[in-house]
Amino acid sequence: MKVVRDAHQLPSGCAFVPTLGALHAGHTSLFQLAKKYSDNIVASIFVNPLQFDKAEDLAQYPRTPELDIELAAASGVTHLWLPTQMEIYPDGFEKCKAGKIGRIYEGASRPGHFDGVLTVVNRFFQLVRPEVAIFGEKDFQQLHLIRTIAGDVAIVAAPTIREADGLALSSRNVRLTPEDRAAASIIYKALSQAKSEEELRSIVATESALKLDYADFIDEETFDHAHEQTRYVRALIAGWINGVRLIDNMPMGNRV
Repeated sequence: MKVVRDAHQLPSGCAFVPTLGALHAGHTSLFQLAKKYSDNIVASIFVNPLQFDKAEDLAQYPRTPELDIELAAASGVTHLWLPTQMEIYPDGFEKCKAGKIGRIYEGASRPGHFDGVLTVVNRFFQLVRPEVAIFGEKDFQQLHLIRTIAGDVAIVAAPTIREADGLALSSRNVRLTPEDRAAASIIYKALSQAKSEEELRSIVATESALKLDYADFIDEETFDHAHEQTRYVRALIAGWINGVRLIDNMPMGNRV
């Protein structure tokens, strides 16, 4: 694996996996999926300041560069790109707006978050010029919005990787105590058992440690509330446990 500091050193026609670092098994699954699309697997590590609405969240985001390099190499990444902020955000760079869907759910709780996500992903695509980019379904709203700016880049959705108790893998999970982890299992329980939005919220309400932000059934295509005629229903859920924000989602099939 080559560790690259400048995008000009990256191969053309690659499969691209952007990350914020603090790599874990969820990222490994993205790298492995990327192998199906190209022999050149480019991963980036860049903690993007524009997508953090609070300075303390940016400061607290876990950073494990040595372990990240080891895991990326072991997972088949051929080029690990570690860009500087100046490379990503030179003077006069283009800022993106996420629009209406970028201002609801995660966007409502984290103002400007999706503007920052789309801005950095747009810059990544300009610099890397990948054929394919891999993003996890755990961040479903993000995935939806990235597809709106992808242009000629094929966006591949990777399924959410979970712990044995169902908790979606996230770099933020390292901040949870054992007691917090036990409480967090209510999220997967609610998603996997609820047959309605009301039941989703009722199950979540049984865990007092979870400060709920939202728990809704939505139309995957419009992000409007789901109704009986909605073809593709997905449950979205987010909240905080001991100050750590957790998000998850699950397709509901015929559960409305």
